[in-house]
Amino acid sequence: MKKLAEYFWPVIGLAAVIGSFYLLYHEFQGESVGTEVWAYLRAIPASDYFFAALSTLLAYAALAWYDRIALLHLGVTHISWIFISVCSFTTYALSHNIGASVFSGAMVRYRAYSSKGLTATQVATLVVLCSYTFAFGNVLLGGLLLTYDPTMMQRLAGFLPDVFTHPHTARTVGLLCLGFVAVYIVGSLMHFRPFRFGKFEITYPRPAVMVQQLFAAPAELIGAAGIIYFALPEQGNPGYIVVLAAFLLSFSAALVSHAPGGLGVFELVFINLMPDVPRLQVLAALLVWRLFYLIVPLLAALVVVGLFERKKLVEKLRGEPRAAEGPPQV
Repeated sequence: MKKLAEYFWPVIGLAAVIGSFYLLYHEFQGESVGTEVWAYLRAIPASDYFFAALSTLLAYAALAWYDRIALLHLGVTHISWIFISVCSFTTYALSHNIGASVFSGAMVRYRAYSSKGLTATQVATLVVLCSYTFAFGNVLLGGLLLTYDPTMMQRLAGFLPDVFTHPHTARTVGLLCLGFVAVYIVGSLMHFRPFRFGKFEITYPRPAVMVQQLFAAPAELIGAAGIIYFALPEQGNPGYIVVLAAFLLSFSAALVSHAPGGLGVFELVFINLMPDVPRLQVLAALLVWRLFYLIVPLLAALVVVGLFERKKLVEKLRGEPRAAEGPPQV
């Protein structure tokens, strides 16, 4: 039974990719996709590519902040910002492309942070806290956007059942999300007891940790959505708020699908959320996003992993003991 469970999500992810590409094929059937998309890519001004690159840096800086927040919650203060940034960048560059697997997430972090004295339990806690911070950012931004403009969901009319796209439903969901955030903030400030659900226990973080989550979590999503916004054409561009909302919905759908890198799923949902922009121009913008947010970081991460493992191998062959470091204060 356990072996079947190991294959379940990869099969779901593969099915999501195949189904999405089938639907995308029908979306663009009869159009010369390659030639026109390449023309749109060349038409994007150099300044917009520059701002897309800055947006990428903002996103990955916020991801490094996730790790720093988790370490602060654990009471670990002896690890430098540079090491944290490189470790976080490598982890997310791999997991964004491969999927949030044990190898690409927890295993890479364990290899890195164990060299700084962290235990397997601490690394596991760090991974969970980083995932929670990301989910918290989605809930916070999603709540704000749905409450501010609940008509955004109507862009998916015909793609989703009407009950999900109705403004009243969207605003209700938005208010529920903001209510969850409010309870989380109050629980942290008032030092509420841990919330228990079966065997699971959620401990409210210290206010210093919670405040940083309020800023770090949305910053990553704001930066990632900015890549697409600057790659879209000025004519027909619905504005950054709409692009951000479309990114949240598309990225969430891609994560739920378990498709590697959200391949196909992300594009399918995002294109349907941009009916006012020519589809091929949206596709070109999404290719820029994949290049800046996924492909280039992946290539850099593979180099970092190779250099790190080479260093460890050389130390092992030379019989060099690991540098003595004081145990982290937990």
